[in-house]
Amino acid sequence: MRIYKIDPITDPRWMELQQRHPQSSIFHTRGWLSALQRTYGYEPIAFTTSPPGSDLANGFPFCHVDNWPAGSRLVSLPFSDHCRLLLTDSEDLDCLLTALQRQLADKRWQYIEIRSPGFDMAKPQEYGKAESFYFHAIDLRPSLDEIFRRFHRDCVQRKVHRAESENLTYEEGRSGSLLNKFYHLLLMTRRRQRLPPQPIEWFRNLISCLGDAITIRVALKDNKPIASILTLRHRESMVYKYGCSDEKFNNLGGTQLLLWRTIREAKNNNLLEFDMGRSDIDNSGLITFKDRWGAARSVLTYWRYPRLSRRVYSPVWARWAASKMLAYMPDRMLTTAGKLLYKHAG
Repeated sequence: MRIYKIDPITDPRWMELQQRHPQSSIFHTRGWLSALQRTYGYEPIAFTTSPPGSDLANGFPFCHVDNWPAGSRLVSLPFSDHCRLLLTDSEDLDCLLTALQRQLADKRWQYIEIRSPGFDMAKPQEYGKAESFYFHAIDLRPSLDEIFRRFHRDCVQRKVHRAESENLTYEEGRSGSLLNKFYHLLLMTRRRQRLPPQPIEWFRNLISCLGDAITIRVALKDNKPIASILTLRHRESMVYKYGCSDEKFNNLGGTQLLLWRTIREAKNNNLLEFDMGRSDIDNSGLITFKDRWGAARSVLTYWRYPRLSRRVYSPVWARWAASKMLAYMPDRMLTTAGKLLYKHAG
């Protein structure tokens, strides 16, 4: 069976496929792919068994990432927690994988990485584990009262009540002012985590490309931003993508208030899932935080072809030194580090 390559940004058939396919997510949309291209220069590509001029029966989305240190590679998709393959049967998968593997040497790609939940059930033996994460999601089908009862009494329910008693104010939208408030809190949070922040251009491009599918939500105390989250909406799912806060005010429950308001909004709009995204398996704090919202936890594995011959770890002293430097960098240097590093992270 012949395989065809298309541009999912310019080919109108891609939008039609991701709108009707039951496995599509915000990460399949033209807006998300356009933001990746504008910010990091990645080339979006999709592979299909459908010939030109016909409706797409399936689609296998990637970004071609070509930079240091990993070289040229196909990733489905960078900075996307998950990206299911938009397929109808296993024969399509076999054909697409075989064609990609044959092109690996011709195109001089270093590897192909697939981030599709459930891929481990159908993957060929040639694919090996790249990374594993925990994934959390809240089922929105029960009543709001039932959803709230599943929250941890002290760490979530009482924090929500505390935030309401503190008369925190709330803003939402996608204006430049709200983005600045969000990004200021993001800088504080990433410094606390000893990680570089994503470049602000990434968020500007998400707003420009996704439109009303993206919302920035900010909680304020006496007009001072104390917590913020960024959410993405697609069909029947609300995605909690980024969160940040001023830790001096964490006892006021600003983040809990924002998440609860968002969950209520999603439920009232008849959405079925609140996607809380992935967590590193060794990040016990973040995992516990998501567990306390009554979210179902599952394992999300990324797969790579060819298999990794060995795991490569940076020395402990190097990771320690880098974290120390990030903790004390001025804001300008910290944001510059983010611009330089994230393009290569993919």
